[in-house]
Amino acid sequence: MKLTKLATFAVTAVMAASPVLADLVFPSLSYRTGPYAANGTPVADGFADYYTMLNERDGGIGGVMTKVIECETGYSTEKGVECYESTKGEGSLVYMPLSTGITYQLIPKVTADNIPMLTTGYGRTSAANGDVFSHVFNFPANYWNGASAAVNHFLEMADGDLSGKSIALVYHNSAYGKEPIRTLEELASKLGFDLTLLPVDHPGQEQKSQWLQIRRERPDFVLMYGWGVMNQVAIQEAANIRFPMENFMGIWWSGSENDVMAAGDASNGYKALTFHNVGTGFPVFDDIASYVVDAGKAAGTGEHVGTVLYNRGMYGAMLAAEAVKVAQRIHGVADITPAMMRDGLEALEITDENMAAIGFGGFGPNFKVSCENHGGPGLSAVIQWDSASQSWNVISDFAESDMSVIQPLIDADSAAYAAENNIASQCN
Repeated sequence: MKLTKLATFAVTAVMAASPVLADLVFPSLSYRTGPYAANGTPVADGFADYYTMLNERDGGIGGVMTKVIECETGYSTEKGVECYESTKGEGSLVYMPLSTGITYQLIPKVTADNIPMLTTGYGRTSAANGDVFSHVFNFPANYWNGASAAVNHFLEMADGDLSGKSIALVYHNSAYGKEPIRTLEELASKLGFDLTLLPVDHPGQEQKSQWLQIRRERPDFVLMYGWGVMNQVAIQEAANIRFPMENFMGIWWSGSENDVMAAGDASNGYKALTFHNVGTGFPVFDDIASYVVDAGKAAGTGEHVGTVLYNRGMYGAMLAAEAVKVAQRIHGVADITPAMMRDGLEALEITDENMAAIGFGGFGPNFKVSCENHGGPGLSAVIQWDSASQSWNVISDFAESDMSVIQPLIDADSAAYAAENNIASQCN
């Protein structure tokens, strides 16, 4: 969104003339304990550290300091809802629960309370339809985009023809893990591949039977929607049966350092999807180092900086911070409300230019949000693990998914939700 010089001056003047303002509050529904703590901790660190950096470097956002309220969920849906109820009265601007189960429970609550929710890369995929889900955003990519992106990569590996090929989905037996099934079934019908579904029960330490089946049936490709220790076990089991790692791909929640390092050299060549870049080769990390880690203000020890999940927490925090700036410009005030934050999220546009200006140049894809489309274009890239250098490498561009398959599924699922809940069009 562009403002005239006069409008920009007016907004600046209003902000400058305002009295001392309350903090911009960002709740962090974290899980530093429980079976998924190893993954939840770096995300929470990246999220908190980014707002600390904004406070120390910029004096907050638009002259208003930020405040992160962390509430421990242990990845429990019940505790996540309790955290929401206990923090929503603190002026919380936007919820990012980092759990599909919690997300599903909060959708009606945030809508009724007029507080937006941002579920970057997880949650209910059909919430991309803003005409139905007015307060839920899931840009820049969702689980169905990820399923299509994985199949597109396998299609490329198969020289453009998957007919007669086979893909096995190894998935966390939860709402999260089940999300891609419908998309994969549609893609299997369209492209002619066989699909095998292999659920893994929480927390995922026992997978012998699934990998015995894979060894017996020898699918051409394996796609994994896992989380936590499930990923580590799966990669080790794949190595044990000598499944070719370059034919094994995880969704972005199955592509962190935690997932591959336990298997050592055997994990070399394993692939995953991502909706942001990897490593520390971006100017923002210099500011994280000087204003946060070196200053002794980090949420953790600083050891996770630059890892995939730390970067993901930081990326989510950045997207929310940029939406705050948009909301401040739209409404001409610095101390925005949750309702104003919703407007900022819906008018958000991420470009190379503004990413470069905040030290994130090349870190993620360009995208634009609208009332009708709360999910963006669904762009994702492929990364691959190099065990020799102990690092992830981006091996593809950010590419589109097959929306000719995905959009009808979004339309049908969101229409059913609207009918069930008597939701009228939000975008008229």
